[in-house]
Amino acid sequence: MSQPIPFADTNFKLAVVQELMYNQNLLPRFDLREHAAAQGFTYDEGSFGAVPEALAYFEALEVPAELAGKITEIYMDGGNEIYLEIAPGWDGEDGLFDVDEFADVRHFPNLKSMTLLYTGNQEALEALRARGIEADWL
Repeated sequence: MSQPIPFADTNFKLAVVQELMYNQNLLPRFDLREHAAAQGFTYDEGSFGAVPEALAYFEALEVPAELAGKITEIYMDGGNEIYLEIAPGWDGEDGLFDVDEFADVRHFPNLKSMTLLYTGNQEALEALRARGIEADWL
C-alpha cells in the first residue's frame, strides 16, 4: 500500500472518502451501528452533532495515495452517506461539514468538478475555478 494522503482539512477528507467508500466502493464501508456494537459504545440517533467515535474513525482513516487518481468529482450533499454515518440526525442546516481549506485539491490531479455545501466563500470558489475545477454551490 502506498503512503496515505496527508489531508489538511478533515471535511475535505470526508468528501473524498464519500466518493471512494460509498460511491466507488474502493474503501471498506463504515457503518455506525456495526462500529458502535463492535466498539461497545452507544450514541443518540437523533443528535444533530457528530458522534465522536465515528468522527475519530474517519480522522484516523488512512486514504492511500494510489487512490487519488480515482477522484474526478466531489459532490457534497447533506444526504451523503458519510455525513449520516457520522451525525445520524444532522439536518444540513449548520456548518458541521463545511470545507474551510482547499489546499488538499493538490493531491487530486484528475479532480474536475466539485459541488460544495454552501459557505458563501466566493473567493474559494474562484480559486478552485482558477485551478480548472468546475466548482459551484449545491
